[in-house]
Amino acid sequence: MIEKFDDDMGIVRPDVNFYDDDKDTSLRPKLLKDFLGQTKVKNNLHVFIEAAKSRQEPMDHLFLIGPPGLGKTTLAQITAQELGADFKVTSAPALEKPKDLAGILSTITEGTVFFIDEIHRLKPAIEEMLYIAMEDYELDWIIGQGAAARTVRIPIPKFTLVGATTKAGMVSSPLISRFGIVERFSFYSPEELSAIIQRSAGILGVTVESDASLLMASCARGTPRVANRILRRMRDFAQVAGSFVEGVTNITKKIVEEGLKRLEIDSLGLERYDREILLSIIQNYGGGPVGAETLAISIGESIDTLEDYYEPYLIQSGLIQRTPRGRMVTEKAYAHLGLAHAKKSQNLGTSEISLFD
Repeated sequence: MIEKFDDDMGIVRPDVNFYDDDKDTSLRPKLLKDFLGQTKVKNNLHVFIEAAKSRQEPMDHLFLIGPPGLGKTTLAQITAQELGADFKVTSAPALEKPKDLAGILSTITEGTVFFIDEIHRLKPAIEEMLYIAMEDYELDWIIGQGAAARTVRIPIPKFTLVGATTKAGMVSSPLISRFGIVERFSFYSPEELSAIIQRSAGILGVTVESDASLLMASCARGTPRVANRILRRMRDFAQVAGSFVEGVTNITKKIVEEGLKRLEIDSLGLERYDREILLSIIQNYGGGPVGAETLAISIGESIDTLEDYYEPYLIQSGLIQRTPRGRMVTEKAYAHLGLAHAKKSQNLGTSEISLFD
């Protein structure tokens, strides 16, 4: 008997990196032709890369917008690979002082692709330095102190900055305006995720039946990172259950159904905390409306986690809606939880509601 998975972070959270998310780096595509999904972004990027190569100059700066786990970092790596350029990567929180940014930019070579993740978290002083680097390919450096201090501009090689964010609204207009290319990622369809799962399964040396890959895809919250994470866990279940075909681990729909049940992931890809949010609104606030801060306190999460991670998928799935007065649960949520709508039944005591009806 396989023990039930118990992880407070939640296996379907694309904003959290698990210990084995980066272990199977071979799952990341290396070339644009192997990158599945995001067709518009991929096709546009192909044109921009080929044009830059034909002119033998760095590609224009690239700004990638989208929820976590959709492939922004992977696409930045592919861009460098396709351009035949060096690739340097950092995140905005790691750039604490201007000298941290200067230290990276002073080591780049001509055409380097420089990737900054979470670019919305850049500090103002670093952002100011980045403006000059992006436009003039120079660094402003202060020499001396006090009245004797002077600014010296140091030239640096031309490079391509790739900035990625999950919160485009928090990026300043002056910074956004300096990106020549802006692309927005969207959630993947179940069919696209199923294709990604099949590709990853081949790399991992396992086979996945088509109905099994579609079932995993439907529970992956439209996110390749989550799809690959679920695939690895289903591989574990299949191996322990002894599911083999000609000596190769084979993942069947039955294995996936049992595995998802033990991981507490339901048919919409909701995990325990998702259901607790819905139930809290129903049980404690009559289905809503309820303010985000009050709701976050009621489920023991920060408001940032609620708004950045949980809410987007629940809204996209049509389970909650934002109103001027607060969050409200939809009829679809009642139906998914197997509950009567609050207007039809007032008997919604916690002792009578099951998370898994």
